Amino acid sequence: MPLTLNKKAPAFSAAATGDQTLSLKDFKGKNLIIYFYPKDNTPGCTQEGQDFRDNYTKFKRAKTLVLGVSRDSVRVHTNFRAKHEFPFDLLSDPDETLCKLFDVIHLKKNYGKEYMGIVRSTFLIDSKGILREQWTNVRVKGHVEEVLATAKQYKPE
Repeated sequence: MPLTLNKKAPAFSAAATGDQTLSLKDFKGKNLIIYFYPKDNTPGCTQEGQDFRDNYTKFKRAKTLVLGVSRDSVRVHTNFRAKHEFPFDLLSDPDETLCKLFDVIHLKKNYGKEYMGIVRSTFLIDSKGILREQWTNVRVKGHVEEVLATAKQYKPE
């Protein structure tokens, strides 16, 4: 079911890097970017993570935190995060609970083969837990800069 802008974001809780479980309520009072990507250690996903990493200080100045989500295990995420020095946590969603909550699992085609997969998507949740912006079918180039510019418009109260 598609999400509705300017309504409460779906509550979630998931295993994350740093041997922790993170929930939406952990970010109350701060803006949150949650981005969904298909797979660790693939070119587009690596570039997207690096773009968020390279702009992380700017996101922090905008009082906005970042989380990445894929179906990879926490162990794989931990290695991916360390290898690329991501300053933000990655959530593991092997059973696609978060992916379904945020409606990012869709039929995809690759070399004529059809399968259900994560559609690269980003969501901006404000400091009160309201979904303010969403980007779907994201193209990596220039995406993080667009998200940052939008995040700066939402000042936590």
